[in-house]
Amino acid sequence: QVQLVESGGGSVHPGGSLRLSCAASGNVFSISTMGWYRQAPGKERELVAITGSGTSTNYGDSVKSRVTISRDIARKTAFLQMNFLKPEDTAVYYCHANIIERGRGLPRGFWGQGTHVTVSS
Repeated sequence: QVQLVESGGGSVHPGGSLRLSCAASGNVFSISTMGWYRQAPGKERELVAITGSGTSTNYGDSVKSRVTISRDIARKTAFLQMNFLKPEDTAVYYCHANIIERGRGLPRGFWGQGTHVTVSS
């Protein structure tokens, strides 16, 4: 069984910063990609940032230049540093990872439970 556990959400004022973490645990053999998505009330889930096993990264247009995704491969953890937060960044942020489990040959996608980020004055 694989789990993704997010942490670091909370409430901040506009212009503030937050750092989210996502740790994978359980039957993890390897992780190909880890990323963050978000879903605001009444809106579809959208990409925030994603990173592969190397140095490749991809960012959503709405957050580009304000967020940085990084990984600690040994700790099976991804981080999302968010700066200059805006009220429109308010959403539930979900971690996603493509994971190959021990004993399985193909990666499967897993989601975390989500962490709330609220940006308001």
